[in-house]
Amino acid sequence: MKFIDEYRDGKAARQFADSIRRITTREWMIMEVCGGQTHTIVKFGIDELLPEKISLIHGPGCPVCVTPVELIDKAIEIALLPEVVFCSFGDMLRVPGTKGDLFSVKAAGGDVRIVYSPLDALKYAKNSLDKQVVFFAVGFETTAPANAMAVYQAKEQGIKNFSLLISHVLVPPAMEAILSSHQNKVQGFLAAGHVCTVMGYEEYEPLAEKYKVPIVVTGFEPLDILQGVYLCVKELEEGRSEVENQYTRSVRKEGNARARQLIQNVFQVVPRKWRGIGEIPRSGLGLREQYQDYDAEKRFHVSGISKQEPSECISGLVLQGVKKPHECPAFGKSCSPDHPLGAPMVSSEGACAAYYRYRRFSTTQGAAR
Repeated sequence: MKFIDEYRDGKAARQFADSIRRITTREWMIMEVCGGQTHTIVKFGIDELLPEKISLIHGPGCPVCVTPVELIDKAIEIALLPEVVFCSFGDMLRVPGTKGDLFSVKAAGGDVRIVYSPLDALKYAKNSLDKQVVFFAVGFETTAPANAMAVYQAKEQGIKNFSLLISHVLVPPAMEAILSSHQNKVQGFLAAGHVCTVMGYEEYEPLAEKYKVPIVVTGFEPLDILQGVYLCVKELEEGRSEVENQYTRSVRKEGNARARQLIQNVFQVVPRKWRGIGEIPRSGLGLREQYQDYDAEKRFHVSGISKQEPSECISGLVLQGVKKPHECPAFGKSCSPDHPLGAPMVSSEGACAAYYRYRRFSTTQGAAR
């Protein structure tokens, strides 16, 4: 298929791997930020193509995975209300809270609906004025423009029965939290191409300079990943720490100006708790004062809930790149896609789900690297 097969060419992949092998003289640890990149790496065995000196570390790049457990509990509490139509992307329905998930609410008769856009939820609100319609706004900067547009339109059109339960997180502060941790192993990053399509990559430059790490904006196909690794290793071997753009077919340095302006008009930067990691300053988005009426937490008075992660789940260590999924004692045993303990086993971009789906059950050479 045109525009897909060309990025999955086996011969070209082996050539890239050979090029990486030729320039590698030392051991390097590189983190791919996005869960979509993780799935490509595991599915296509990209890590097994690389020289043994190159280790790929899986990062926190899955917004479903980092949604804190108490926010899932808030979503469940709201969805159980008889006057509420609770709308969400499908991958959030199986993410476990402390006492169940949204799928169990739906199975019990709650009006939980899977939508493909927050604008679908806004349409429900227009057509169901006797109901309160809540959209679970989860995502990185990538999905923020659509959520901002939904709130903007609701206010402009005077739609008062619509609100957002917000779990928007920002990637650069999470990268800095990892780099500043005493457990940090990361020497270079493959940044998330879809985030940079919206936001650009200027804000990565201070990180690269401060922590002396190369950051390569990278796409999601096998050849994207291999080229991103090549550029990152080349910088590391040459002692450089710059921001480079592998994903030139989609990303510009300044990003999408209109989308960024819409985000800025509707949202403000706030502290945000990340599941398994904790609160990271200035790492999330919340509604600006003029849009506070559309904040579901305030509308339904659920802001006081606070919960702890299951002690058996090490998702926080997985999301920080400290552990691999198969190193968790619960992996494939008490934790599986049918009975997940943590969000990384549920999400379509979760590292644990990738290892389970593609049979990375043991510490073989490829799985361990």
